[in-house]
Amino acid sequence: MGLGVLAVNLSAGASTAAATTAQSLAAAAAKNGAWANPALGRFPAGGHYGAPRGGASHAGQDVSNSTGTAVYAAAAGTVVRRSWGGGLPGRTGNALVISHGNGQYTYYGHLNAYRVGLDARVSAGQRIADMGATGNVTGPHLHFETHSGRLGGTVNPVAFLAARGVDLSGGWSRIDPGASGATVVVIQHLMNRRGYGLVVDGRYGSVSGEAVKRFQRSQGLVADGQVGPATWPVLVYTLRQGAGGSHVRALQAALNKRSARLAVDGGFGSVTTSAVRAYQSVNRLVVDGEAGPVTWRALTG
Repeated sequence: MGLGVLAVNLSAGASTAAATTAQSLAAAAAKNGAWANPALGRFPAGGHYGAPRGGASHAGQDVSNSTGTAVYAAAAGTVVRRSWGGGLPGRTGNALVISHGNGQYTYYGHLNAYRVGLDARVSAGQRIADMGATGNVTGPHLHFETHSGRLGGTVNPVAFLAARGVDLSGGWSRIDPGASGATVVVIQHLMNRRGYGLVVDGRYGSVSGEAVKRFQRSQGLVADGQVGPATWPVLVYTLRQGAGGSHVRALQAALNKRSARLAVDGGFGSVTTSAVRAYQSVNRLVVDGEAGPVTWRALTG
């Protein structure tokens, strides 16, 4: 092999490696806490993206639960449609469309009730509607769509959210270093309960990242800094009325992301108990007022 060919091959290899690294970094950066699970429930048979619908295919993912189950904004944005069918062809029932900027939209269909108005600004995890059975349905569920590039350019919601750290089927979220926002505040409060003394600023920078890695090593976990399905279960606490401290502040911050409007004071009193019970009720969890792993998983998803 000549030196020129070798140089070209090495250059091509370096370019490929650089591209792979860039793609990996981009994928990691997407798990930045900006997205949230829009609803809890089960995936019904035939309700997946691309399932046949007569001469067309299903444009979203269905999440089934009972009428009145809470529906949340999947990310911050502006409500641009609030009408029967959401102004898109082939859809039915009361619907909302949220614009998240950069050509990204989410669609929420078959709603029983709206909780936000047209043109409202919403935050990730904010309650925006109630699940229902309006339109052509066989039972109550959320019809959830993700659009990328333009409104009408649907993509698989399960894969779209997974790339952003959210498990639409209801699993633990994945939060990477570089993230920011309410879920990072939750992580920092929980870490402080473990004695790490972090500044609670909602920014998952190098200091918080190194602290999480130390915690992961102490628990025998892979020390990658990602707060995900392996780390969340050992980071959270089971809490009930009477508890106090940073772990309760974490719980209150997580509830506030889901529209609870609590004072983050670290005291698990009757007001926080009522907020936990209300959250459990509207998400069809066991209503016991205790924040255990199932409630934490839902709150941080």
